[in-house]
Formats: sequence, C-alpha cells, structure tokens
Amino acid sequence: MIAIRSQPELDLIRRSAEILFECFGKIEEALGPGVETRELDRIAEEFIRSRGAVPAFKGYQGYPASICTSVNEQVVHGIPGARKLAAGDIVGIDIGVARNGYYSDAARTYPIGEVSEKARRLMRITKEALDLGIDEAREGNHLSDVSHAIQQHAESNGFSVVRTLVGHGIGRQMHEDPQVPNFGLPGKGPVLAHGMVLAIEPMVNEGKGDVLTLRDNWTFVTVDGKLSAHFEDTVAVTTEGPVIMTR
Repeated sequence: MIAIRSQPELDLIRRSAEILFECFGKIEEALGPGVETRELDRIAEEFIRSRGAVPAFKGYQGYPASICTSVNEQVVHGIPGARKLAAGDIVGIDIGVARNGYYSDAARTYPIGEVSEKARRLMRITKEALDLGIDEAREGNHLSDVSHAIQQHAESNGFSVVRTLVGHGIGRQMHEDPQVPNFGLPGKGPVLAHGMVLAIEPMVNEGKGDVLTLRDNWTFVTVDGKLSAHFEDTVAVTTEGPVIMTR
C-alpha cells in the first residue's frame, strides 16, 4: 500500500531532507585524493547527530556504517573503511537521515581529482536520467513513466540501467511501497497522487547492467568491472508538480 502523506508529514520529511542536503556539503568539503572513506562516514555521522537527527543506515538490517561509499565499479552499498580515494576515482555517496520518525534518502556521485571523459559522461547522463525521472513524478502520471524516462535516457546514451536494484517509497520507514524500477514501459503501475513520496535513484553502468554482491554481503559491483554511477533524491508528488526535498 502506498502511503499518502499529510502536509505536516511532508514538512517533517522536508526537515529531515534539509539536514541530509547540508550533510552533502560537509562531505564535499572533505572529498579529495588520499581521504579514507571511513573519514567521510565519521564526518557524516557527527554532522547528522549534531542536528538532532540520526543516520538512517547505521544498523539498518545490520549495516555497519552511517553512509555508503561506492567507488568506481561498486554500484551501491559500499561500506566505508580504510580505502583511500585516489585521483581518477568516482565515488557514490548515499546518505539516509531520520528525524522525528521521518526519513529522507539521497545519493550523489563525485569525481576525485581529474577523471576520465567516460567517467564524466557517465555521471552526467545518470544525473540527467534522475532529473528526467523526477519530472515525470507528477500527479496523474503512472509510476512507470518515471522508470521509462530513466531507462530511455541512459540506454539512448549507450549505458545500462541496473534492473535488480530499485528506488522506493519513503516516509515513516526507509523503504516503503512502491518499488521504483529504473526501467519499464510507460503508462503502467500505480497512478501517482498528491502526498506520495518517492526515493528515485537511477544506478547506471558504463557496461552491462548486471551486478554481483561481494563477500561482505552488502557491496554490489558491476559484473564486468566497469564504472557505475548513482544519483538519488527524495521527491514529493504534489498538485504543483514534483518537489525535490533533498536539494
């Protein structure tokens, strides 16, 4: 069942999302070659808690960290640790925030120093796919209109969408109905209505769309070792159009 949020609930989700947005600013200040991913995790957790919120990922189904740091061929759910970022890497940062019982979720992929043209293009196309998907998150549209827009943009530019991982509803819990795939025919699935809140998150691969899970049982990687990018925003469907809460 897809929850319809009241205006007070939307306001609570927005406040959580504002903290998340500010957290990305702190992360961006620290990014660079030589930085350990666990340092980014420390910065994020300290900032989130300083704002009266909690890192939504920490302890979620046993996840051991406050953020996800997915480098190069890692698609999502990379666990922060001693790995040092290097010039030429790209890193996906995924953050969840819970405040007063309401959740927000977002991800960005960043270049570390000078990166290849193919990496820049992959990040740009993935971000554009997110924006096009968000633009379809309108009252009266179907859920698959979001999915189709993402798939079309990624594939028409020579990339692949990951099909085994999806976006999701969000609000009182981190993951709620509906699932939001990044592929599909338009005009299918639930009709979007004012008050629905979606975490829309294209995961786009340079090569094949298939993924594998590492032995840590969390980190997803591309099956061919090629690059992957991930962008995500928490978006409210409203009568005035989509409202991006995490920007």
